[in-house]
Amino acid sequence: MDESRVGADFSRYLMDRMRQLEERNLALREQKDRVEGEKRVMENQKLKFEREVRKLRSELERLRSGPLIVGTILDVLDDNRVVVKSSTGPRFVVNVSQFIEGDLRPGTRVALNQQSFSVMFALPSSHDPAVFGMEIESAPDVDFGQIGGLEDQISEIREIVELPLKRPDLFVKVGIEPPKGVLLYGPPGTGKTLLAKAVARSTEATFLRVVGSELVQKYIGEGARMVRELFELAQNKAPAIIFVDELDAIGSRRMDGATSGDREVQRT
Repeated sequence: MDESRVGADFSRYLMDRMRQLEERNLALREQKDRVEGEKRVMENQKLKFEREVRKLRSELERLRSGPLIVGTILDVLDDNRVVVKSSTGPRFVVNVSQFIEGDLRPGTRVALNQQSFSVMFALPSSHDPAVFGMEIESAPDVDFGQIGGLEDQISEIREIVELPLKRPDLFVKVGIEPPKGVLLYGPPGTGKTLLAKAVARSTEATFLRVVGSELVQKYIGEGARMVRELFELAQNKAPAIIFVDELDAIGSRRMDGATSGDREVQRT
């Protein structure tokens, strides 16, 4: 009797002990899974911080590197070499970095290494902020129906400006060169700007408006440079119509006994 009771008690003890061990094992497994999850999170954070450190080191090295020289490509040679003219004046035959994407052409602005003058990368075209500040309208809100009393002028400007843009094949077929521009003259308020905006809308062209007096600059060559950049901007926005208001500011008659300012106006 005593032996059977002792055996039953021992069995209950073993069952309780096994249940405790299973609960302990389950708790340890949950703790293990939680620790492994935290480990993965920490490893991901470590990789993130390592990438951030590499990025910061690269930025630090870039900031520590010396400044580059701005140059212009004059000619493209074989063997990945080009002829460049630096901003200081001299011309050099230099190598081109293999990491430059796209083809380099004469006239492209590039950055040159100070020591070797090698071409590091291409630069965007230079444009004067005053040129970008000019009025640009991709779709003027003026049409020919809003202009009254200028039927003859509307007919002429549509024939001279609109027809070459919409039907260039007609001029090719006839074998004549279409006109490049038209001179609108008259007192203020007679509709010159409205005509230019209306023809820009009818041809779906970008409308660039510039006042002629803005092209007259203090220093020699600045006005001519702005004119070149204005036409480059128009080429990038093609088709485009350039409307030069107050053209008489730069379109005056040439004079022999002119001052330096007058000569700069004539150059422009």
